[in-house]
Amino acid sequence: MSTHAEELKLRLMTIELLRTAKYKRNITYRELSSKTGLPVTVLSRYAKGHVLPNTARAKQLWKVLRKIVGLEMELRSRIKFGEDGYFDNTEIIGDFSILQQAANHALANFAGKRATKVLTAAVDGIPLATMVANALGVNLVIAKRSKEVGVKAFLEETYALKDSGVTMTLYIPKGAIRKRDSILIVDDMIKTGETQAALINLVRKAKAEISGIFSLIAVGDQWKTKLRLSSDCPVEVITYVKAP
Repeated sequence: MSTHAEELKLRLMTIELLRTAKYKRNITYRELSSKTGLPVTVLSRYAKGHVLPNTARAKQLWKVLRKIVGLEMELRSRIKFGEDGYFDNTEIIGDFSILQQAANHALANFAGKRATKVLTAAVDGIPLATMVANALGVNLVIAKRSKEVGVKAFLEETYALKDSGVTMTLYIPKGAIRKRDSILIVDDMIKTGETQAALINLVRKAKAEISGIFSLIAVGDQWKTKLRLSSDCPVEVITYVKAP
């Protein structure tokens, strides 16, 4: 997708979020004005579709509005850890509204940055990664846990699951990621960082670059040390939760 198309999509998406705040959450223009710093008349024109905000203002509005009617509170309300330290993410990865909002969030943060493909690991990351790839207008690559019949050659990465003694291998078809690609890695949750580190290594084996990492939820922040990313590689997580 061209930068112009991405920016237009971001501007339209911001208007939808403003309309959600105004018409679905019944937040007054005066309240919105106090939170955004924009005049009531300007917000009214935006919400009624009389004029679009420019890209810089759309990004400014998005950052404010997402805290008012954003995704983080919705995600937190659905995260409930069990006694074993895991939680059921079915209500999250199966909810189209959440996935759409998350894709919009990714677009708001990565629009204008070079991303030619989205990479995720099977299986839970697939719904979110599909939506993000669609929002960015790029193709999706899925790293799977087994080799597919009919694919002649693969890139593979084997890693150990923390504290389990179990190893896991991810495979992508050789050529699915090329040298000139810039890859956005997407997953629904980051807990230990092993899976994301394996995805990063697959990108490096393909001699491509990493444009960033995007996730709905991250547990703690110790996983960051495993990724070994440069300081200029953005990592965007919608909500952090403490390890149980």
